[in-house]
Amino acid sequence: MNYLPHADGIPINLLAGCFNRRSTTYKFYWFLSLIQFVEQGKEKIEKKNLFAQMIANSWYTLNYFHISFGVQDKFQAAIRSIREIEKINVQENTEVVFKKLIESKNRETQKFLRHFNINVPHKFLSPWISADNQKVVYHFSQDFGNNCPYALFDDFVVINPKWREYLKRNSKILKDFCYWNLTLYLQARNPNVPDIANKLIKSPQRSPLNEQRKAFWNIVLEEKGKIKCIYTGNDLIIGDYVVEHFIPYSFVSHDLIWNLLPADKSFNGSKGNKLPRLEKYFDAFYQIQKEAVEIVVRKTPKNKFLQEYLTIFPNVESAKDLPSVFDRVRFKENFQSLVSIASNNGFMFLK
Repeated sequence: MNYLPHADGIPINLLAGCFNRRSTTYKFYWFLSLIQFVEQGKEKIEKKNLFAQMIANSWYTLNYFHISFGVQDKFQAAIRSIREIEKINVQENTEVVFKKLIESKNRETQKFLRHFNINVPHKFLSPWISADNQKVVYHFSQDFGNNCPYALFDDFVVINPKWREYLKRNSKILKDFCYWNLTLYLQARNPNVPDIANKLIKSPQRSPLNEQRKAFWNIVLEEKGKIKCIYTGNDLIIGDYVVEHFIPYSFVSHDLIWNLLPADKSFNGSKGNKLPRLEKYFDAFYQIQKEAVEIVVRKTPKNKFLQEYLTIFPNVESAKDLPSVFDRVRFKENFQSLVSIASNNGFMFLK
């Protein structure tokens, strides 16, 4: 998405050029934060608020999904430290993270926020004000030199009146533009991580997996009567189990049936987004999956969830042929790859 709405008297081409050269994610999160405050009707915005919003906007992507921002990016180190200092939950909402950062009196937290003031605010204006000296950029920006989008002061920024209406009127398009470019940037640094675009914003609500339980796993349990949980060894029966992701949702970012299995309610909460050790859990998981496919193919051969296995066994002509090709080696290869990539991205293993 490279198109930005035109506006007379505003150099939109320079805004697009802001993201042509970047070695960190700072510009993306700085611009997103600016837009968010403009949407609220703010004209004069404290830098501390912008820096806190930058951290809050990146919180879920870094903490929950473990996306790498690159070796030069200080977001990861800052967020790891702030998480420990402020005792903020990994899955906390953006609004709560922002509030805690703004209200924090901790000197270390304040130091991390101030770090972004070193380069981010004035470097963003480089397409409008070409100067290496920070003081020069601040000086020229205060007269909105070259019609730059904001003026810089020690503790706050002031939005250029000529830009204010444009930013507010086109806020959704501008945020989409920013997220699109951020997705491309992060995908290049996380080439094996799936679905980067859906890992930038916390979804309001995850799917409860009710359909997978009723239309797939209940069919299996009706046939077998009970299944042993691969984690606890307890018997699972219809109405007394949860459907969980073998490889964490926070990595795969999908609910495909080949990565789901029935599990003990008491264990599911403690597993969280930890990875299963394949040497300990895979054989039992594979056996449940294999039997499930055999039962569902026999009982409901047109079951739509069977189609999802074709992403692993693409050469099968029809889902009804799955039992004959449900090979352990091929199935395990798929999970070995996922576990290896997830582990390299910071996901921890179950003990």
